[in-house]
Amino acid sequence: MPSDGGGLRIVDSLEALASLAGHDVAVSEWLRIDQERVQGFADATGDQQWIHTDPERATRESPFGGTVAHGYLTLSLLPAMFESTIRIDGIRMAVNYGLDRVRFPAPVRVGARIRAHLVLDRVEPVTGGVQAFWTASVEIDGGDKPACVAQMLVRYYPT
Repeated sequence: MPSDGGGLRIVDSLEALASLAGHDVAVSEWLRIDQERVQGFADATGDQQWIHTDPERATRESPFGGTVAHGYLTLSLLPAMFESTIRIDGIRMAVNYGLDRVRFPAPVRVGARIRAHLVLDRVEPVTGGVQAFWTASVEIDGGDKPACVAQMLVRYYPT
């Protein structure tokens, strides 16, 4: 299992990808979550709940001791963390097909660092390509529970 984030893992074909099924494939680099990013997400989505956007009130009143990232912000960072971690050659297109299961076991406090662990559960044929079932676990630096665990479905179409 890759234990340290960083570096790009290159998989040279869909056949090589399929051979990784059942294994930890990659770990992204750490990403710090700052208040500016959280506020930008709140502005983009209209979710202005004070636990995300009001640092003073969140410090006083929330059980988290400060502002926290939206769960959906953490989820929305998965594609960028994924793309910075692994490149699959021999494909003309990859399509985010959706999610089968998403959970947010622990909050991400503003200022925390997160990274994604990617496990390829399985690969199945679909018309014109394959569908990969990835389990992405978002680790919080120093945390004992993941911030997010999601099964991502990605369809890959060969060149």
